[in-house]
Amino acid sequence: MDSLYMLFPVSGVRTWLFIPPLIAFVISFFTSMGGISGAFLLLPFQMSFLNFTTPSVSSTNFVYNIFAIPSGVYRYIKEDRMAWPLTWVIIFGTLPGIIIGYYLRVLYLPDPGTFKVFVGSVLLYVGIRLIYEITGKYFDKSDKSDSFDEKFNERVRQLKEQQNTRVVSGLPPEAVVKTIKLSLKRIEYEFWGERFSFNPISMFLLALFVGIIGGTYGIGGGAIIAPFCVAVFHLPIYTIAGASLMGTFITSIVGVIVYSIIPSRDGLSTSPDWLLGFLFGIGGFAGMYLGARFQKFVPQRFIKLILGIIIVFLSVRYISQYFIK
Repeated sequence: MDSLYMLFPVSGVRTWLFIPPLIAFVISFFTSMGGISGAFLLLPFQMSFLNFTTPSVSSTNFVYNIFAIPSGVYRYIKEDRMAWPLTWVIIFGTLPGIIIGYYLRVLYLPDPGTFKVFVGSVLLYVGIRLIYEITGKYFDKSDKSDSFDEKFNERVRQLKEQQNTRVVSGLPPEAVVKTIKLSLKRIEYEFWGERFSFNPISMFLLALFVGIIGGTYGIGGGAIIAPFCVAVFHLPIYTIAGASLMGTFITSIVGVIVYSIIPSRDGLSTSPDWLLGFLFGIGGFAGMYLGARFQKFVPQRFIKLILGIIIVFLSVRYISQYFIK
């Protein structure tokens, strides 16, 4: 049994071999349903429980994303629930943002406390809005994106009657993403009989902002862009999860490169602990695959609740760090 207790030389972490993949599996299973890799939740776990507090913890999070995310993206692609125009807008926006964010932190924000309060406040608004959108008061006047809850519940009822069983198949096979219009002014797609659209320039600017935050704090950005797509752009969560994860995957690759080759301002190593990140990634790979696989069985309201709670947690953490030194 002692052979399973390991020392990771790069990070200095000492822990049981099964702990990183187990924690990552549990986190990623739930977060991947909302288009979030869960890396930002692994960060406080590594710092508080594993005592991994050097700058390398951020790049290790990126390594986790690289190994964990492909399985979830694969499921969304296989089930035709990848909104590809949205995916590319997110990628093109976050890539330059993550490089800008890294230099912003190194040159101007070695202790970006004030910026964190701003980001935390924005996220707090988004998180509360997501939770509010699942309440009966909002549901009575909800837009068409929330009609999926009614369709979902009706499908569950019909299948139970037809099959005389409690086992249901979630979204129907015809619930796939179909691009309708593609231009610089508007991107429109259809999903499960409803049409949704967004302004690609506005989405690009949001992705750029998210990329800057991700580069500054060492997170992929899905924890920010996914709830914005749902709460502000009113896109169904079944169609944005894959796009958000793909954007996080691409930016994580760039993040690892940047953190590995560019020295930090104080001379500390920012290179990742590849072995620890890989172990987290193994658990995340399994968790994201299952999370993406079972997302279509879960009502959108429940996913919004999970997403809202996660975002409120993140926002409170950002804001409290400014006041608690």
